[in-house]
Amino acid sequence: MTSAAESAGGPVMDVRNRPDPEAPTSLAGCRPGLPGDGQSGISSRTGRGRSLSDMDDLQVDAYLARIGAGRPARVDSEALRDLQLHHLYAVPFENLSIHLGEPVSLEEGALVEKLVHRRRGGFCYELNGAFAGLLSALGFTVTLLAARAYGRAGWGPPFDHLALRVDTSESWLADVGFGRFSRHPLRLGFRAEQQDPEGTFCIADSEHGDLDVFLDGEPQYRLETRPRVLTDFEPGCWWHQTSPRSHFTRSLVCSLPTESGRVTLSDRTLICTARGERRESALASDEEALVAYRTYFGVVLDRVPSLVPRPVA
Repeated sequence: MTSAAESAGGPVMDVRNRPDPEAPTSLAGCRPGLPGDGQSGISSRTGRGRSLSDMDDLQVDAYLARIGAGRPARVDSEALRDLQLHHLYAVPFENLSIHLGEPVSLEEGALVEKLVHRRRGGFCYELNGAFAGLLSALGFTVTLLAARAYGRAGWGPPFDHLALRVDTSESWLADVGFGRFSRHPLRLGFRAEQQDPEGTFCIADSEHGDLDVFLDGEPQYRLETRPRVLTDFEPGCWWHQTSPRSHFTRSLVCSLPTESGRVTLSDRTLICTARGERRESALASDEEALVAYRTYFGVVLDRVPSLVPRPVA
């Protein structure tokens, strides 16, 4: 997963995510727009081949309504692409729970409650964990994959990131939890360049059967191909919530892609990138921050997350 201050979002269907008239006017042009509406799987208990999801039809319908997507008529690559886009544009990449003192749970019920009913976002374990459940409930074959994100210090630790393999007529890399990443699923078995609205992606064979994923020539993460279960990621999730060495305890971010770029709230700085132009605005008060969370991300909070420095031993 990434903590880049520019990991951001896009259009949201629900009326509660429409632009707020109280929003700061200096960045009004980066408010998300409103898009049109558009059985097997994996288990967090058993790996590939069985449904991971305990979601019933009512929960699936609520999840689809949350992301502004219709129930797909077919389980195919076109449906996967549509669902991934809707998810990216509706559910923000954010680490607010860490700075609100809220524990992060990887139980499916807790994930659905947070993302769907509380209309929040999350980081990779939450976003891709929940998305895997939705896809599985819809009939897709899904496999959880572990990855090591690439950063300034090189490759991160094992289980640093959770990504998804989704099999239709071919295998796809689906990821709604890495911040700035591909908007469309990537062909997992394709070794040439793959064009995407976010840039040029390439998947290359690496050592030990792993796969390296590149964006515009820069490494993003190293992907294992062994099937995993969601509980495998609990130690990494705990570490990212608690360690002063984790970039998630050292940063505060909420981000969504938009049709023309990205909007991000990094602590008290609102960043809007549209058609290659970047604008920043400092938010002076708690009230401005709460309005920004509500306006740009559809996140309603009763208090502002606090970024408290944690000493590194």
